[in-house]
Amino acid sequence: MTQARIGIVGVGTISELHLNAYRANADADIRAICDINEGRARETAVRFGAPGFYTDYREMFASGELDAVSICTWNNTHEPIAVAALEAGLDVLVEKPLSTTVEAALRIEEAVRASGRKLQVGYVRRYDGNAQLVKQFADRGEFGEFYYAHASSIRRIGNPGGWFADKSRSGGGPVIDIGVHVLDLIWYLMGRPKVKSISANAYSRLGNRANIKHLSAYRTADYDASRNSVEDMANALIRFENGASLMLEASFTLHAKENKTTIRLHGDKGGVEIDPQLIFALEKHDTILNVTPQTDHPGFHLESAFQNEIDHFVDCVLNDRQPLSPVSDGVEMMKILCGIYESAEKGEEIRF
Repeated sequence: MTQARIGIVGVGTISELHLNAYRANADADIRAICDINEGRARETAVRFGAPGFYTDYREMFASGELDAVSICTWNNTHEPIAVAALEAGLDVLVEKPLSTTVEAALRIEEAVRASGRKLQVGYVRRYDGNAQLVKQFADRGEFGEFYYAHASSIRRIGNPGGWFADKSRSGGGPVIDIGVHVLDLIWYLMGRPKVKSISANAYSRLGNRANIKHLSAYRTADYDASRNSVEDMANALIRFENGASLMLEASFTLHAKENKTTIRLHGDKGGVEIDPQLIFALEKHDTILNVTPQTDHPGFHLESAFQNEIDHFVDCVLNDRQPLSPVSDGVEMMKILCGIYESAEKGEEIRF
């Protein structure tokens, strides 16, 4: 292959980031678009120069025109689409989360094994330049062993509604939608430790907050304030087998001063804060130092991280390399996410 022939399944907001990044990659060729809305599929295909458009992903996979696909659909559809793509001999980039249940995640993992194809989970935060810089420093022992971390993704008014607020399609609310980004990044930087136990709480007190005026918020095309079956906010204490612990909090809506993302890791030789700004807290020559690395982006930059993610996937497809965020990591993250929801529902600690 001189170019990876790419198909896109699902034409929503997130697919635009995939499509723009593929278009900017000289080694990728967008060949087909699939969406249940035929008009939207056709319009997107024309806009991005794809010669084919479909309303049935199985038909698209059977066309013989593709090497790989990006899956940008509702969370509960990830499993059947990913399995069908793998069985058709295609490599897969599936948006996070991998699925909505551990059982579905395991079935996807088995399909990867059986097909011999590659699957990359869309944990875009791993592909940010600053995250990779921290990983390099961590791997070289600059921070010692990470033993405590704090991940927070807070929105004060940010329930998108639509399928995001429908648990049957999304699998949950802010934990599985935005919390997973910060949770996965910290887990990855900590060295992917095995989970020992989870104690969590979830709250559904504020609804979609459609009554709020003077503040704009992203809403899906099928937004309906009267329909909401996911949590507003949740928190969790996650303990790992190596003794480390992680505090997570995530909200779609909360009476908070501002939207804020916080990612902090603390080791026995130093610590690091990734959001809102990259800062290393180090101890050198009996002196505590706050060090600000010089990078192009002092904070997280979504578009460049997506470009890195897509570039990596295309490279894996063309050069038979294994992805930075493999299916096995997607399975482990589903265990953590589902453990959070189970603990919150039962009101007790979950042990693994």
